[in-house]
Amino acid sequence: MLTDAHITIIKSTIPLLENAGPELTSYFYKRMFSQNPELQDIFNMSNQHTGRQQVALFEAIAAYAKNIENLLVLTTAVERIANKHTSFNIQADHYAIVGHHLIETLRELAPEAFTSEVEEAWGSAYQFLAQIFIKREDEIYQTNANTTGGWTGKRAFKIIDKIIESKLVKSFILEPVDKQPVIDFTPGQYLGVEVIPTGSDYKEIRQYSLSDKPNGKTYRISVKRETIGVPGIVSNFLHDGIAIGDVINVNAPAGDFFFVDRAAPVVLLSAGVGITPMQSMLETLAQNNYQFPVHYLHACENEEQHSFNQRVQSLTADKNWQQTTWYRDEISENKNIEHGVMDFSSKSLPLSDGDFYLCGPIGFMQFAKQQLLTLGVCETRVHYEVFGPHASL
Repeated sequence: MLTDAHITIIKSTIPLLENAGPELTSYFYKRMFSQNPELQDIFNMSNQHTGRQQVALFEAIAAYAKNIENLLVLTTAVERIANKHTSFNIQADHYAIVGHHLIETLRELAPEAFTSEVEEAWGSAYQFLAQIFIKREDEIYQTNANTTGGWTGKRAFKIIDKIIESKLVKSFILEPVDKQPVIDFTPGQYLGVEVIPTGSDYKEIRQYSLSDKPNGKTYRISVKRETIGVPGIVSNFLHDGIAIGDVINVNAPAGDFFFVDRAAPVVLLSAGVGITPMQSMLETLAQNNYQFPVHYLHACENEEQHSFNQRVQSLTADKNWQQTTWYRDEISENKNIEHGVMDFSSKSLPLSDGDFYLCGPIGFMQFAKQQLLTLGVCETRVHYEVFGPHASL
């Protein structure tokens, strides 16, 4: 049980955490993977190499310590993380392993400060938080299991089609091997996909946004081939190593970023492969004959990298919805395509009552959000998704 004394001690260790910084979580992951190498079948090791996961975990631990007296402010973060955990099929016993290595990390990095009282306080705090996640994740698993087309754990899906959407993006149509229905999802959510890439020693799980409207029979994900920096081990394997007819394991749809019908205008903003959840939203809005204005704004490098171009033009023209794309390094004669970076100043957007959905590189979303706030959009109407470990805009 988490007591007032525990809370006081936890808060007193905040300076210790801040001084340690992400080095604390880097040490933690190295310790855990050396003693529990099987967890490398679950964690995204590419994010380990880039350091993004270490930073994200450190920020989460620091936020928990700082807000331990008022955990309601962490509700959104808990929901986001719990959804991501279910896409990895995280189970209750994984929390015991993580908790053990976290406590031992604190002990080994700060032996003088890590007294028995501090150990007891952090042990209780960790168990308290772990139970919150375990309970919420169990609710998600149970909902998936009890909903038509749902399942828990892995389910085998066959690749029944591969479609080139642009120079870097391919779509994969997934059909369950058992030919049974699949659970519906809310546009904006993602699938957890498990593969064993050629030459890899471990299973790799990645989350890819669903890029079409629900149909109860199949799913579509659209994957960008990652080529900048360290090539994406999974994205390149999906592009080159997976063929039509191959079977992969899939976890049920998840994610706390999704379209919510608030009976208001909608603005879909994306850059690069961030177009994928927006495409799912657009397809669904079109199918449902959404009765409020829809604006579809996208940014990419050039025509070669412009995914879903013809489809978007068709959907928006049929509904008389507004759509504009910005090419950063190419000039187009298409009246719906502008040159340069996305600029809202010349657009007639529903600034006072619209809901704005953002997805793309973090730098782009920070830039777009700041533009919107400067124009007077209420921050509560700006909703966003970060691919990979979460980061605040």
